[in-house]
Amino acid sequence: MSDQSTKRESGFSLMEMTIAMGLGTLVLGVGLQLYSQGVSATWTVSQRAELQQDFRAASDMLIRDLSLAGSGLGNGTQIPLPSAVAPVYGCDQTPKCYLGSTNLVSGKYPLQSGTPTLYGLIPGYTLGPTLASNPAATDVVTVAYADSSFYLNCYQATVLALGKVTFGPATAPVNGVVPTFPPAGCLPSGVATPQTVNDTMLGLTPGDLVYFPSLNIVGEVTAGTITVGANAVGATYAVPFANSDVLNMNQTAAGGGLNTAALNATGTNPVRLLVITYYIDNTVSPARLMRQISGHSPMPVSDGVVYMKFSYDLYNDGPPPVPAVNQPNPGSGDANDTASNGLYPTAITKINILHMAMDSTLHGAKGYQGLDLETSVSARDLTYSNQYPLQ
Repeated sequence: MSDQSTKRESGFSLMEMTIAMGLGTLVLGVGLQLYSQGVSATWTVSQRAELQQDFRAASDMLIRDLSLAGSGLGNGTQIPLPSAVAPVYGCDQTPKCYLGSTNLVSGKYPLQSGTPTLYGLIPGYTLGPTLASNPAATDVVTVAYADSSFYLNCYQATVLALGKVTFGPATAPVNGVVPTFPPAGCLPSGVATPQTVNDTMLGLTPGDLVYFPSLNIVGEVTAGTITVGANAVGATYAVPFANSDVLNMNQTAAGGGLNTAALNATGTNPVRLLVITYYIDNTVSPARLMRQISGHSPMPVSDGVVYMKFSYDLYNDGPPPVPAVNQPNPGSGDANDTASNGLYPTAITKINILHMAMDSTLHGAKGYQGLDLETSVSARDLTYSNQYPLQ
């Protein structure tokens, strides 16, 4: 007869189970909190990196364009424009204008002795919208410089009729010698031929501005280019510069432009003129910094730009030479910048970016970040002078 064991298997009591579950929950809670903090930190770091990358790209582009203001257009760039109808900037071929508090306003060129004048840099004091981030209206800035990537200067331009200009090789003999194409000195080292005027990538397109230095005239391309002929020297291209263009450059009435005084005139060394405007577009959320070239549609540079403000240092060669430092709107006669009365943008020696502020609100209030650019850019192609105001 076998003995039956009376020993019972031991287990957890209810209290032990409760304590174990409590400790396990605590450990899981701590682990979950650490994980959440790690994810939040990752988002913050990635957001900061993205903001810095966007900010750097936007600021680099803006500073590069400001530093090129007036480049390739000669000492003290000031090109008289047609005056029968006020020429404008900040509009495209749709047509639509993008400046002002409603982004539906065009910019007008400043007057010099009553004549609209294109300078290498045009301040746009309070021409931008007022944003919720700051009660003051934002600024706009416009720069103009020659397009050095398109070798239009190798061609000779001839105004054949109102609204029609041809670009082709020079054919008139000089001292009995027929010129060759391309002419010497128009191309950089290592480049054999210029692009065609109707090149699909770099050629002239509607909205482009062309400056004819020998005629001192600016015209706006209004349609695609046409090949009108070719010979042993090269092809000739007809380019429409029709009247009533969007930017009001091709005026045939008295007062400048491609008018009757320019008929059959020949222009040497024409260049594509880049008139670049930076402004804040507040018709979208978040607001963004825009860059518009001549009469083309604007392109976004960066989202989240919440403020933009400029001032300018000018130097009056005198006598006596008196610097005008930190002027918000040079030469306007405004109460805030009387020191620059009588001065023009050609006297600008330095552009001060007082604020170009960017905010990031990715993932709501978490990780809210902001950056602000404050720097100065030398306007070496405007003054050709190394005399800078003392601060």
